[in-house]
Amino acid sequence: MFQYGLLEFHSIKNDTSRKIIHIDMDAFYASIEIRDNPSLKNKPVVIGNHPLKTNKRGIVATCNYIARSYGIHSAMSVKEAYELCPKAIFIRPRMSYYKEISAEIREIFKRTTSMIEPLSIDEAFLDVTSNYYNCSSATLIAQRIQREIYKDIGLTCSAGVSYNKFLAKIASDQNKPAGLTVIPPEEALPFLMELPIEDFRGVGKRSSERFIQLNIKNGSDLIQWSYEDLYQTFGQLGHDLFFRVRGIDNRPVNQKRARQSVGREQTYRELIYDTSTLFHALREVTDRVSADLERLKLKGRVITLKIRYRDFTTLTKQMKLDFYLKESIDIFRMAKYLFEEIGSIERGIRLAGVTISDLEKNEYEQAKLLKKEIE
Repeated sequence: MFQYGLLEFHSIKNDTSRKIIHIDMDAFYASIEIRDNPSLKNKPVVIGNHPLKTNKRGIVATCNYIARSYGIHSAMSVKEAYELCPKAIFIRPRMSYYKEISAEIREIFKRTTSMIEPLSIDEAFLDVTSNYYNCSSATLIAQRIQREIYKDIGLTCSAGVSYNKFLAKIASDQNKPAGLTVIPPEEALPFLMELPIEDFRGVGKRSSERFIQLNIKNGSDLIQWSYEDLYQTFGQLGHDLFFRVRGIDNRPVNQKRARQSVGREQTYRELIYDTSTLFHALREVTDRVSADLERLKLKGRVITLKIRYRDFTTLTKQMKLDFYLKESIDIFRMAKYLFEEIGSIERGIRLAGVTISDLEKNEYEQAKLLKKEIE
């Protein structure tokens, strides 16, 4: 007997009360390089080693939309990309730098909600059913996130809004770059009926050939198939598609649980040009870091200071201590010391951040864990 017959299907509740946002950065790596070097604007930019300098090996990590107009795409060989557009500008990837920018974007998400599920370096789900702004409109929240990423980071993103993860992710792809697409519950089924089969999660362009051979070209064709036929023909994928084409996806937004560090940073709308203002700003950041450590019952002995200047140049300084940090005043004193080692206020500071790593449970929590083990 199949797990989901007709009666079982009708017993499954489709939760349409949630408010889910999917944020997808636009041509993330390429956009960062163009932001940092405005002379690249309006030129085809490919993130990947130049084929004439790397024995024609390597693949494209990503490219901007101008390069895409030549047929270049991610995972293509750099040799083929060069053949499609010899005038393209190839830039060696700077992954550690891109990860830093990704962390800054994550800080903007944290202003909105704690329910964040990173999917990759450049995209994430946010459950904003409850949010720090007490705003009932997920659309307004998505617009606010887009504005803050552009103002604070200098990059654009596309957003999808719906009541589940499947629909929100599809929505974010509908109007790139810098787009916003909303799929409310009442519009989900009409939208899904028109959706090409290759756009359903799990299908893909290659495997879609099998569906098309069976005359399943879109959601309208797919929904005609029974659960039993889909499961017999496609296995687990058939099971998933039976529910997705009906707009059902009750997967929660899963927060990342494994924590390697605790950090906070702040981007300033007005550049900071004096040390007293900077140190006041740093104290606010370290207060938040300390509060996070207290909430998580953690302490750490590696501190990292990040300073970003007006021209987006970023300096970081890290120090490993022989004692643990958790109190705000101690974290602030170390951050101030690190700034005096590397900083220069005259250049105009747009961002300051402090991170504590090499984490450990504080003594009280360790005692509780030990007591539990003994018992």
